[in-house]
Amino acid sequence: MSTWDLLQVDFVQNALWASLLLGIVSGAVAPLIVMRKMSFAAHATGELALMGAAAALLLGVSVTVGAVAGAVLASLVLALLGMREQDSTTGVVLAFGMGLSVLFIYLYPGRTSEAYALLTGQIVGVSGASLGTLAVVTAVVVVVVGVLWRPLLFSTVDPVLAAASGVKVKLLAAVFAVIIGVVASQGVQIVGALLLLALLITPGAAAVKVTANPALAVVLSACFAVVSAAGGLVLSLGPGLPVSPFVTSISFAIYLVCRIIGYLRGRRVSRDTSRDATRDTADLPPEPAEAEPGAGSHHH
Repeated sequence: MSTWDLLQVDFVQNALWASLLLGIVSGAVAPLIVMRKMSFAAHATGELALMGAAAALLLGVSVTVGAVAGAVLASLVLALLGMREQDSTTGVVLAFGMGLSVLFIYLYPGRTSEAYALLTGQIVGVSGASLGTLAVVTAVVVVVVGVLWRPLLFSTVDPVLAAASGVKVKLLAAVFAVIIGVVASQGVQIVGALLLLALLITPGAAAVKVTANPALAVVLSACFAVVSAAGGLVLSLGPGLPVSPFVTSISFAIYLVCRIIGYLRGRRVSRDTSRDATRDTADLPPEPAEAEPGAGSHHH
């Protein structure tokens, strides 16, 4: 079957809608994650969503509930414990969660493919119910980020001044951590824990390379994530290969292009600034020469 024929199949259309929704919700939070220097924490949250999903699989309960519970719990723990030592705390929690994930997946008596899908995702197996859940999560996250945008941005750019101005910085950090957890829990089920960073970090990192406007960065990040997720899915249909390498390759290519654009723009700005400084210096009147000692005095 051709790619066009496959796009008419119901489960492929579900996967395409899931790609679009996941791209939008990932793009909405990715620039703030990058600006807050929380990429490692977001990665850890995704891995701990995997822990919750693996535990749910082992216990025979809803994987969605398990992933959300694991990710949100991890987010709150990281937000509360990692205020001062974020990197080391994240590393400790990540290692503990990954150890439990390996144990739960090993103990799972069912099909190996179900456990393996938690690592690499199962985007072409998205059910109507999963799609509905993702749509609700996307709407809620976009609305919450929109409502909290100004204080979130203020506390991201200058947390000390924001706290002095009455912004509840710690509460906002916890709320944002929960948002990351919810997004990560959906991403783990659809694209897998190993692929999550390609949508949760890379689009935001690319966007901030080409714009200093935070609102525009969110729009660009969402566009980049949608192109990566949906484009990767469509490209994988023809050869029948896994979605993962296509999504990560497109995402990485976008990042490289944005990084080159940012570099060239920075060089041009630097060159223009240097030229303006040279021109201003040339336009200054010459400084009067200092009179030599004794010059102009007459001896009688």
